[in-house]
Amino acid sequence: MVGVDFGYAIVNILMEAALSDGMNHLTLITYRLGIASISLGPIAYFYERDGRDKLSFRILSYLFLSAIVGASVTQYCLLLGIEHTSATFACAFLNLIPVATFLMALLLRLETVKLKSSSGQAKMLGTVVCISGAVLLITYKGPALANRSYAAAAATAVKKTNWTLGCIALVVGTLLWSSWFLLQTNIGKRYPYEYSSTAIMSFFGAAQAAVFNLCTRTTLSSWGLHGKIQIITVVYSGMIGSGLCVVGTSWCVKKRGPVFTAAFSPLVQIIAAVFDIPVLHDPLYLGNLLGSLIVIIGLYVLLWGKSKEVEGSVSKVVAMEQITTTTAQDYPIKELNHHDNP
Repeated sequence: MVGVDFGYAIVNILMEAALSDGMNHLTLITYRLGIASISLGPIAYFYERDGRDKLSFRILSYLFLSAIVGASVTQYCLLLGIEHTSATFACAFLNLIPVATFLMALLLRLETVKLKSSSGQAKMLGTVVCISGAVLLITYKGPALANRSYAAAAATAVKKTNWTLGCIALVVGTLLWSSWFLLQTNIGKRYPYEYSSTAIMSFFGAAQAAVFNLCTRTTLSSWGLHGKIQIITVVYSGMIGSGLCVVGTSWCVKKRGPVFTAAFSPLVQIIAAVFDIPVLHDPLYLGNLLGSLIVIIGLYVLLWGKSKEVEGSVSKVVAMEQITTTTAQDYPIKELNHHDNP
């Protein structure tokens, strides 16, 4: 997950640069998902041959829905949010994904909360703290702590865009991405072939983005790639961001569950800030820093509660195994012979 988040952080920075260079959102999504499908297709064909027979219409329907929730529409919302805010702010906002995933899992009864236990109280407290940090991120900016000379230019650029629209897009994208983690859990159980499922999902997502792009009456020039930054962004985000990173995420969801996988989201923000602030010269504001810290603190309070809950479950399983072993030793089963009464 550390490697996956590093790949995602570089993708976010490149996409911000490509959008600033005038690249169309849906064109970027179409090319990105198309390259992911093409690059993963041969690997899936040769490496996961036994999965072809299990590919049913129901699985394809799940993957088509997964493309909407986790690829085409979600990426459009996130790109819209990055364009009207910044990559650093978008990554900070996406720290809410673990909390949103937890709340959705709670509503769907995939997660449980025992309010009388310390683990349940920690999970609820962490959720409240994370939401408070997100509200601070949106409502308070404060003075610039880094790149102050670029703050005035950034403020002028923000006035030309729509900050509210960017925040709404990020909220929608966060909810959709959280839904994708839960949906991917179900898909992983029914079709445990990460390369094949990601390749098919990327193909569906590219087709959806292309149709949406054509319906918006775009010109032919919007489909072209202009400059090195746009070409690098499309190739890297396709092969790494929508390809290998999604495969790694799907594998972690299957092995460790959606909440554990989503818990690594704050690392994307840290990595993005390391490159974003010195390279793209985005100003770092006090509100962004405080809001991010509060979100991360709340997130790890939630994770502490989750880990305590898992430890308690494991302890119960170990205790039951010990009881079973002791009972078997104290009361061995006698082998029956033909003289015994069954």
